[in-house]
Amino acid sequence: MSDAARARTIRAPPFLDPPGYARHRPEATLLADEVLPERPLRQWVLSLPHALRFLLATDPDALTLVLGVVYRTISRHLINKANLARATGAIGAVTLVQRFGSVLDLNVHFHMLFLDGVYVSDGASPPMFRQAAGPGAHDLQGLVEQIAAQIGRVLERRGLIGRDIENAWLAADAEPGPLDDLIGHSITFRIAVGPGAGQKLFTLQTVPPRLPGLEGDTNGAARAGGFSLHAGVDIAPNQREKLERLCRYVSRPPLASERLALTASGLVDGKLE
Repeated sequence: MSDAARARTIRAPPFLDPPGYARHRPEATLLADEVLPERPLRQWVLSLPHALRFLLATDPDALTLVLGVVYRTISRHLINKANLARATGAIGAVTLVQRFGSVLDLNVHFHMLFLDGVYVSDGASPPMFRQAAGPGAHDLQGLVEQIAAQIGRVLERRGLIGRDIENAWLAADAEPGPLDDLIGHSITFRIAVGPGAGQKLFTLQTVPPRLPGLEGDTNGAARAGGFSLHAGVDIAPNQREKLERLCRYVSRPPLASERLALTASGLVDGKLE
């Protein structure tokens, strides 16, 4: 594909993965074959505090604001790593906003596929790609702290959160929505309806899944104020199969039909990875 920047609209995957859909997911094929160039790439994953998950699940404009902060922060980092200035360096990225966690909880978080470097252009010659060094543990910690602080300032200026010296909270000016109670219970792993309403679900803490060929580094994620940032999966230009596996993973829907079955009592049994 051409290295020229392009704008594309990618159809969102269905909520339920039909049989065989995971092996031939068109969104992943489009990303790997037509959108992402044959350049070094890196996945950045940002998880958010519970209160922000609620805000972004119910306010699309707030989600756009937060994603803009994250994109600009990581872009500045890459430009600085390449020893360039914003006027001479250009960044490329694709973000997939996932709204579910591994146990089907409501968990708005970002999977961002960034070029692992910067395009340099003088306006006359074709752009040249300059690879940037991957982030270390110190870089990640500094970035997640910057992201947390800048998101707080942006949302406070818009009147979406209130803050004092020690705490921050969502502003209560908006009218409550009809699904707010269900959303809050899903985010906090609590039963929403029925005899056990309000009770905390019992969950087993396990090691996060690692897809074959997508293992990252051992640095893990950096954390600050309920935010978590990870950037351990990088992809070389010649690793297109690895890229397509990653694209299938980040574009997957919450449910796969192969993992659903009806019990004898008529309940739905869902198998989680």
